[in-house]
Amino acid sequence: METIKLKAALIEDVKTAQKMVKDEGTIIEEMYSLENAKDFSLSEYINCIMQVWQRTTNNYLKNYSGYHHDIRDISHTYSQLVTKMLVNPEEMIKICNLNFNFFQAQQLVFRKIFFDSKDMENAVVIEPQKGDKRFTDSEWTKNPYFNFMKQNYLLAEKLSEKIVDEIEVDHKIRRKLDFYARQYMDAFSPTNFLFTNPEVLRLAVETKGKSLWDGLNNLVKDLEKGKITQTDESAYEVGKNLATTPGTIIYENELIQLIQYTPTTKKVFEVPLLIIPPWINKYYVLDRQPEISFVKFMVDQGFTVFIISWRNPKPGMGYLTFDDYVEKGALKAIEVAENISGSKKINTLGYCLGGTLLGIAGSILAGNKKENPINSATFLAGMIDFTYIGPMGDVINGALVRKLERRELLRDGVLHGKDMETAFNLIRDKDLIWNYAINNYLKGLKPEAFDVMYWTNDNSNLPADMYIYYMRNIIFENKLSRKNALHICNTPIDIGKIDIPVFVIGLKDDYISPAITVFTTTELVRGPVEFILGGSGHVMGAVNPPSKMKYGYYLDGKLGNGFEEWLKTAHYYEGSWWTPWVERLSKLSGKEIASPLKAGNETYKAIEPAPGKYVKEKCS
Repeated sequence: METIKLKAALIEDVKTAQKMVKDEGTIIEEMYSLENAKDFSLSEYINCIMQVWQRTTNNYLKNYSGYHHDIRDISHTYSQLVTKMLVNPEEMIKICNLNFNFFQAQQLVFRKIFFDSKDMENAVVIEPQKGDKRFTDSEWTKNPYFNFMKQNYLLAEKLSEKIVDEIEVDHKIRRKLDFYARQYMDAFSPTNFLFTNPEVLRLAVETKGKSLWDGLNNLVKDLEKGKITQTDESAYEVGKNLATTPGTIIYENELIQLIQYTPTTKKVFEVPLLIIPPWINKYYVLDRQPEISFVKFMVDQGFTVFIISWRNPKPGMGYLTFDDYVEKGALKAIEVAENISGSKKINTLGYCLGGTLLGIAGSILAGNKKENPINSATFLAGMIDFTYIGPMGDVINGALVRKLERRELLRDGVLHGKDMETAFNLIRDKDLIWNYAINNYLKGLKPEAFDVMYWTNDNSNLPADMYIYYMRNIIFENKLSRKNALHICNTPIDIGKIDIPVFVIGLKDDYISPAITVFTTTELVRGPVEFILGGSGHVMGAVNPPSKMKYGYYLDGKLGNGFEEWLKTAHYYEGSWWTPWVERLSKLSGKEIASPLKAGNETYKAIEPAPGKYVKEKCS
């Protein structure tokens, strides 16, 4: 009986295969007819592909040391795993048992799909993890072929995770193994290939091959561009439909432009607000569209708002140091904002790396003999303690830092912005790489307009000296969290000197600045401190206007006993963290005074309208 069932199943598989071949032949014929159409030229594609091949080869030769570092690091990481297995028979037995369990589960999947179950929904041995959107199409369940491909892959993925989790290796090696294994498994997902993705095959048949031809077109264009297209870049222009809040550039040096925004209220608070954004992307993440602009929200609340617009360092500007970013960036912006506002104090907010910079500037000013000009400090998804930095920590090690120090991974004195973008994409490769590869190249679709992805792609170069110092001292050796371990701008840095009111804002699903790490700032500063936990991730959670009523936030937890205790005792509220934060900040911002009639003053005069020229500079 079993033999008869097996033969029947095989016959059905053969029929399916024959149909697929027939469909493939039809698709290919249609693609040839498309090639003869006006908009398609195969000869042009061949010529373009040859050019791309030449550029790719030249790029490989130019960046050989970087690729060699990656290959050597992967080999070294896996060699430690193999060595551990060879010298310890118990580890070898453990892995053999895991593989044996995998083969048993694989056989169970095969039997359930092809013999036991008439209904494919009952032939489930393993399900995708929560949040995995790759297998949502119904064909992954209804069709035996695709169902088996899916479950077989998920079993292999689980096997990979178990081996990394259960083998006895150093925790740093385990994190790197986990990172590399995840990259490998994600790359070989059946969703990434033409004949193992039902959505792609169905679309190819429906469009008579046009989707595949369009995909080839998209692939060639992206290869020529050197990156995956993640959004419709033609839909946005900085200053036109991004970064549109009215303002004026009132100061600039070789590193920053400082924007003062035009008031929208008759009166403003006496104490202004200075925002320090990260310098690895452009400042307008906080001023994208008017209805979700954090900058506009604060202006409408009656604050005189200043924000730093960091310059995109050109090749040859690698001489800029971390001290320059503190002195010519944060400290100078504080000085100018104080001078223009006429207030002896200013409120400050540092977002992401801007928060790290704010902590350093706050320590320097708190230790000065003069009165500290900072009235309050808000650390928005900004880290001071880098003990745990999430997925980024999986590949940051001494070897990488030494490579940077030898300038082997840098070009023309800078780390190119595209390299940093690639690193962040790899952290969420399912969503930021393979998702777009499938849609762009297999389905032939063009990415929709999405302002966050446009901002993500609008990255900045990083000066070599600054970046190396940051990687070595602040991330890898975590010196900023230790008293007087760093000397910046000729000053020993002690975060414990900060005794002004402090707000620390973490974001629940933040994989760049994990909330548990952001929380540690509450334990490092000396002044009155409050922690707020917003919902969502690093960008969407930060830019969460009250009008949208999304995500929610946690407040009023007990400090002093760690993050978990705070979370247990905190209360959840609907809405945006902007609301309670701005209420508290307003109470610290003095009396209301008449709004300034113009930007700047006699010392710092208007230079040009916002958003200014620095934010429009692109990575070459």
